[in-house]
Order: sequence, then structure tokens, then C-alpha cells
Amino acid sequence: MSRGMKVGLVIGVVALAAGGGIAYSMNKKKHAGTEVRMEQVSRRDLTSAVTASGKIQPQTSVDISADITGRIIRIAVAEGDVVTRGQFLVQIDPAQYQAAVSRAEAVVASTQATLLQTRASRDQAERAWKRANELTRLGPNLIAPATAEEARTALDVAEATYQATRAQLDQSRAGLREAKDNLAKTRLVSPISGRVVRLAVEEGEVAVPGTFSRETGLLLTIADLSVILAKVQVDETDVVRLGKDDSVEVTIDAYPDSTFIGRVTKVSQSAKLTRTQTASGSSDRAVDFDVEIRLVAPPDNIRPDLSCTARIVTDTRENALSIPIIALTVRDHERLPNENNPALDTLSRRTRAREEEGVFLVQNGVANFRPVKVGIAGDEFFEVVEGLRGGETIVAGTYQAIRDLKDGARVRAADTSKQQSTTRQAAS
Repeated sequence: MSRGMKVGLVIGVVALAAGGGIAYSMNKKKHAGTEVRMEQVSRRDLTSAVTASGKIQPQTSVDISADITGRIIRIAVAEGDVVTRGQFLVQIDPAQYQAAVSRAEAVVASTQATLLQTRASRDQAERAWKRANELTRLGPNLIAPATAEEARTALDVAEATYQATRAQLDQSRAGLREAKDNLAKTRLVSPISGRVVRLAVEEGEVAVPGTFSRETGLLLTIADLSVILAKVQVDETDVVRLGKDDSVEVTIDAYPDSTFIGRVTKVSQSAKLTRTQTASGSSDRAVDFDVEIRLVAPPDNIRPDLSCTARIVTDTRENALSIPIIALTVRDHERLPNENNPALDTLSRRTRAREEEGVFLVQNGVANFRPVKVGIAGDEFFEVVEGLRGGETIVAGTYQAIRDLKDGARVRAADTSKQQSTTRQAAS
């Protein structure tokens, strides 16, 4: 046998051995089953919560705006100042409104003088009518009938003129009250006690009424910070789980190391529409609902409009039978009538296969799909209402393994030390 033939024979033997080793290894892995993470069904304390984000707002906040047009000549407060109810805030130039009051006062005085004249004329016409009427009663030839009729007409005209002048006096007095009211509006005072949280104007600017836009007429905002709310937006799928007085944990971005306790005080009954939805009339997008949370002990230096996140506790379960959330999956399952309850009629026919929620129960290395009914969801676990017993072993991971797992497939426990090492490498 030549040297080349010997070398070729050796290479063939080595290749055959290697191929056999690979086939044996693959066959062993196939029969060993899918590598999964297993966990026993056990009892835990569960807390169901809804998380939502929003802004910090005072319970009472008042926007101060002008009811008249005028130039601002004095601002007596600065942003951040504490004010009391009735304290002077802003002065608008009162010159034109003082002039309007003077004009109205002059009109009232003139109308009062005219009223005196008309009253005197009425009284004179009344006396003339009484004399003519007396003469007519004493004798038909003492006064001409036309003269008596003219006296009566003159009295009616004088009475009408007097009443018209009285109405004009009432009108002029109303004009005076309006002028004085406008003059009073040039001096703005605080309607509540609180803190100036926004000052939107400077001295010299022109204040205008915010008829069409609230922001246009805004001068300043005063907030009562004694009661602080966290106003958050909750998705429509979660809002039905909320109720008044639900316990809340609130984290504020400006205070990263602190958690504040609160209570739900209000859940909106209608959705909060965005400007785009309002303008277009579209309602096919997901909508949010406003939820107000009152903070029990807010920090002293808190400010409005700070970003916050609320964790609203909706339900709790103590010592509840539970499974990992990742373990719950959906499969087309052909359920037997007595599958979960042997007491049911065993003569009933099989029900048609349909999608059901459940877990893979591991027995003797085989994973069988078991339908379960779950209750509340905690952060990592579902409450089991029916379908499982404590101590049973289920497939609890990985997500990919559960997604690809078939009913009746063989499984084996994963090497937890290897998984932890892989997790640490991924994290680093």
C-alpha cells in the first residue's frame, strides 16, 4: 500500500468517526427535548396597578386677564411672589375711563335738571286742567269746550315728557355705573390667596380682553399650592379599572429619589380629545381619560407643570396562586368536557378546537398544554383562578421557547448557571 493510500484511509476513518459523533450528539439532543426554564406554581402577594404619566397641577388656579383695553402702567408683583386675597396686582391706565366717568356724571346732572323742568311743566299743566274742569262743572257758558280740551291735552303731553325724562335719567345713571365699573377694572386685585406662578406681561404693554383666545388676554396666573394634584392621562383600556380613592404612588421627575403617596379624587367621564381629533372630528384613535390624584404630603417647593408618573393600585391579592406572566400563552386547544372537572358529564361530545389561554404543564419530561383562567395581573405574575394546583411544574421561559413549543413535546430544564452567565455578558 502506497503512502498516499494510507493517508487517505486515515482521513476517511477520522471523517467517519466525526460524522458518527455529530449524528449521535444530534440524536441525543433530539431525544433530550427542548431546553426550557421551569418553575413551580406557587402562592404570592399580588398587586394590580395602572401606570400613567402627566403633570403636577394645583387644585385651584386662577388666570387673571383684562376685561378692558388699556396700557399697563404698573405691575405690583413678580413671578413667585405670595399674594393674599384682595391684594393689588396690576394697574391699567385709567385716564380714558376717568374721563368717561366725568362725561357720564355730567349727563346725569343735565338729565336731572331737565327732569325738574318737565316736572314743573307737568304741575302747571295739571293746575290749568283742574281750573278748566272746575269751570266746566260750574256752567257750560263759563269756558269754551275747546279750551278745556286743550288744557287736558297739554296735561297729557307734559306727563309724557316728564316720564320720558325720568327714563332718560335712569339710562344716564346706568351709563354712569358702567363707566365707574370700567374704571374699577383698571385696578386688578387677587381673587384668591396663593402664589404668582406665571407673569405673562410687562409694564408698558397693552392689555386686551381675551375674547377669542384665552392666552391672548392672559396677564398672570395665581395658584393655591396648599392642595396639589397629579393630573395624568390613562388609556381607555385601563380607565375602567380605576375608582375613586384608589391608592397611588407618584414619582416626580424633579425629585428622582422620592415617592409620594396620593389618592384618586376624580376620574373623567369623557375622553380627552387632542386638537387634531377635535378639528377633524375623528375618533378612531386611542383616547385617554384625565385622572386627578391628590398628593397627601407634597414637597414645600413644588411647582406646577412638573412631569410625573403615577402608579395607581387597582386591586390586591394576598397569598394568591400565581404563574409568571411570560408563562401564559395561547393555543388552539381541543377541550374535553371533563378536562378540568371530572364531575361533569363524561358522555358529552368533544368541543370544537378553539384558541384558549393556558400554560405548558411539565410531567415526566413532557410539556402538555393546560387551559387556565387568570385573574388580576401583577408586575410579573398572573393570579390563577382555575386550571392549576400549587406545586405543579410549568414552562416559565424563555419567551421564544414557549412560542415555538408544541403540545406533547419533550422538554428539559435549562442550565440556570449558563443562563445567568449569558445574561451578565449581555448586560455588560
